[in-house]
Amino acid sequence: LDVATGEILAMANLPPYNPNNRGRLDAQRTRNRAVTDLFEPGSTLKPFTAAAALEAGLFEAGTVIQTAPGQLTIGSRTIRDAHPQGALTVAQVIQKSSNVGTAKMGLAMPSEMLWSLFSRAGFGAPPRSGFPGEVSGRLRAHKTWKPIEQATMSYGYGISVSLLQLARSYTIFASDGVLYPVTLLKRDSPAQGTRVVSAQTALAVRRMLEMAAQPGGTAPGAQVSGYTVAGKTGTAHKLEGKGYAANRYVSSFVGMAPASQPRIIVAVMIDEPSAGQHYGGAVAAPVFSQVTAGTLRFLAVPPDAPGRTT
Repeated sequence: LDVATGEILAMANLPPYNPNNRGRLDAQRTRNRAVTDLFEPGSTLKPFTAAAALEAGLFEAGTVIQTAPGQLTIGSRTIRDAHPQGALTVAQVIQKSSNVGTAKMGLAMPSEMLWSLFSRAGFGAPPRSGFPGEVSGRLRAHKTWKPIEQATMSYGYGISVSLLQLARSYTIFASDGVLYPVTLLKRDSPAQGTRVVSAQTALAVRRMLEMAAQPGGTAPGAQVSGYTVAGKTGTAHKLEGKGYAANRYVSSFVGMAPASQPRIIVAVMIDEPSAGQHYGGAVAAPVFSQVTAGTLRFLAVPPDAPGRTT
């Protein structure tokens, strides 16, 4: 996506198909899955929970949250961190992608407050790109949320989105708090966006996302030589029957560059990675890096970190 215009500069689905070979046509490959398919976003939703908490005045970027011992029990259910930590600031919760820290932020506010930010970010409504078959996703009414659901919703479980919806939502952090409409056509005039959070909150979250893409974060593989980048990984178990599959994942990364003044947003989702890795930082972030590097060169965007190498 072009941050300034909301234009969809490129969209790809792999594996592809050959429309000239009707004998081996696989219907699964003919869908534009970035627009028509839904998935649970997992940790790529954590920045929105942090933004809601900052907007409510309940937390600041430096507020410390105790995440030890790496798990949080709510009723009969237990939330766990993939890599247990101790006391983390809100910024570090996003950098390290702590489920426990994010859940504590989510539970600290009324469910309506969290739902409202998700809704204003475009979740639960079609992105209106004009592409046929685009989906609206699923964002349940906040009145139906149980405490465990509010906790898991805060880190991207129990909500479904399309990849285009997710990419569009990140314009909030790339453009100082404004959500912009997306378009497949060239815009002749500036897009009119809708303010979702304050510029101060958007900048604070963008700095957290920049930490997440640096060494010490979950996605150093997203780095691009010569540029600063900001983004968030997501790794979600896939639904299977009435629960979640143990070893089937959706891995994703959504980010922006240059982080100092974002020009593009790139969203990557890999459905069931199977080459021995499944974390978004290992399988999706490197794709972001390659696509972003080529795009910035193609658009002749000046480097904002000339001495930085990946």
